[in-house]
Amino acid sequence: MTNRIYDYDKICSTIIELDPSIRFAGVINERGRLVAGGMKKNVEPLENEKDDEMIFMELALRVKMRKEFDKQLGSVNFAMASRQRALAISFILNEDILYVVAEPDADYGVLPKKILDIISS
Repeated sequence: MTNRIYDYDKICSTIIELDPSIRFAGVINERGRLVAGGMKKNVEPLENEKDDEMIFMELALRVKMRKEFDKQLGSVNFAMASRQRALAISFILNEDILYVVAEPDADYGVLPKKILDIISS
C-alpha cells in the first residue's frame, strides 16, 4: 500500500478556517511531535507547552494501539473525545496523526465529516 502525499500545512490552515469553534489543527508524527500546524491565532491555549508534549505522545501511543484491531474491525476513520473544555478529534494521515481541537459545543456530528472531506480532496 502506498502512502498518499499530503500538504500538511495547507490541510491545517484550511481546517483552522473551516469553523470558528476550531482552536487547534496540527499534525503529530508517530513519536508524538508536532510537525505542522498549531493553535489558531488569538486563541488562549488550554494547556502549557509541556502538557502539549504529553498529550501528543499519549495520542501517538493510542493511535498505535488502535491499529492492533484494524484487521478485525477495519481502519479507523477518526476518533473523538468530548471533554468539558474541548472536543478533540484525530485522523490518520499515512503514519502521522491530524489532531483537531474545537470548543466543546462544536457540532461533533458535522465537523469530522467536513474534515474528512478536506483530507480526501
